[in-house]
Amino acid sequence: MRKRLGDLLVSSGLITSNQLEKALQEKSENQKLGDALVQFGYITERQLIEALEFQLGIPHISLYRYPFDETLFSLIPKDAAKRNLIVPLKKEDDKLYVAMADPMDFYLIEDLRLATGFHIETVIATKADILRAIHKYYDNEDDFDEFESEQVNIQAGQENITDNDSPIVRLVNQILTNALVQRASDIHIDPQESKVVIRYRVDGLLRVERKVPKNMQNMLISRVKIMANMDITEYRIPQDGRIRTNIDLRPIDLRVSTLPTVYGEKIVLRILDLRNVLNDINRIGFNELNLQRFKQLIEQPTGIILISGPTGSGKSSTLYAALNRLNKEEVNIITVEDPVEYQLEGINQIQVNPTVGLTFASGLRSILRQDPNIIMVGEIRDNETVEIAIRASLTGHLVLSTIHTNDSISTVTRLMDMGVEPFLIAASLNGIVSQRLVRKVCRDCAQKDIPTTREMDIFKKRGLRIDHVMRGEGCVSCNMTGYKGRVAIHEVLVMTDEMKKIIMNKQDLSELKKQAEQQKTVFLLDDGLMKVQAGITTTEEVLRVAYLE
Repeated sequence: MRKRLGDLLVSSGLITSNQLEKALQEKSENQKLGDALVQFGYITERQLIEALEFQLGIPHISLYRYPFDETLFSLIPKDAAKRNLIVPLKKEDDKLYVAMADPMDFYLIEDLRLATGFHIETVIATKADILRAIHKYYDNEDDFDEFESEQVNIQAGQENITDNDSPIVRLVNQILTNALVQRASDIHIDPQESKVVIRYRVDGLLRVERKVPKNMQNMLISRVKIMANMDITEYRIPQDGRIRTNIDLRPIDLRVSTLPTVYGEKIVLRILDLRNVLNDINRIGFNELNLQRFKQLIEQPTGIILISGPTGSGKSSTLYAALNRLNKEEVNIITVEDPVEYQLEGINQIQVNPTVGLTFASGLRSILRQDPNIIMVGEIRDNETVEIAIRASLTGHLVLSTIHTNDSISTVTRLMDMGVEPFLIAASLNGIVSQRLVRKVCRDCAQKDIPTTREMDIFKKRGLRIDHVMRGEGCVSCNMTGYKGRVAIHEVLVMTDEMKKIIMNKQDLSELKKQAEQQKTVFLLDDGLMKVQAGITTTEEVLRVAYLE
């Protein structure tokens, strides 16, 4: 008798019986158990496939560098391949070998048999692997290099840019789809002297995806501008826009920014995947102590809480998770953001618009007349905003905001630099959370390794022990980088009475640090090193974002 998938995963030690129970309860009605376990992060897709191979007796395959027979792609249209997550591999006599994400879909296998006339043999591959192969090989049919942009009049060019079947529209769609398949957060379109380079930022690092001939530059940029409702005749000043679209039936929000450079306009598209927003505070990566302290901070009725870190360190996600936890029908939550990144149900969100005079400061003033309980200010940039935010927190409101500083203690200095009186900081500030993102070791190719002498020294200095570290060898899942996905490291500084006295008396900030150490604050570096101990990330990653003292 065949063992059930859940029992198989529990007996092989990949998940606990509690995790299995939770996944069975929380998965949506038509969702398969395996997909739910991957979605909750209990197992990786590759671990699921190896379990299915054992359970079903169907071999699994890696499509990375697989020698595809490209003549077979005409047997299964691209739309059908994408919709059903299948890709043809090879044929032998009357057999057609097909890689499938779900080899138990017998209706699909029968449809394929009738459509192709072959006897279908199935193998299992991961969804990401199949999608990557579809985009790589099916899109090869669109050979854009032969596309010559003649010096056509604007009218004809305009039709070319908006016609769904034109090469330029297909190219832009392909760039967006590939970015999603690779889980990119940003797309950079960089015009250079003789070519246009397209780069994706994946897990925080940029890499070149493809190069496009220079003669396609103007149409490529015009196409993106039309999608973002920008002025395509204006190329001398920076512009900002937004694209809302569905790619492979997923709602995607793109923030678009153009910048005139020597070789033409550079475009950066920030991808906001509306399905990826983490609304659960427990899944952001806080360690137990930090999680408990952060929850206590946000559950206070008044005061100001600041989240600090550079651009792209996940501050907004943490703010949204906090708002999601506080979002109940008995409280009035109003936010003022630039721009509104994710729309949250039951929360009043205001979009900053400086052209009509709606700035953070003027928006905040208006909010205070709307009887709010909780206010979220997207970012504290200037003296006026910080003063109103502090006044709001002193008049019975809870204020959440972000600020660009290196760590939690330097945030106090930054506020003083902005001209805020020390007694106001002491009276209003509840706590500061400093945050960075580090890449996670790929779970599919992670191997135990002996720590280097330098690593052991670093851990010893911070009073921690390390016996072994995990490093990724590089595999198909992580694009040979050894890392897949990112996790946040935090420093949660809760303001105590002693700290408030130090700020009021304008004492040296080293005193503040001593107080923080006394109340067992976990500093950024320490939180990172604990995650190295747990095998989640590497020391190199932690030192990339948190400095050694």
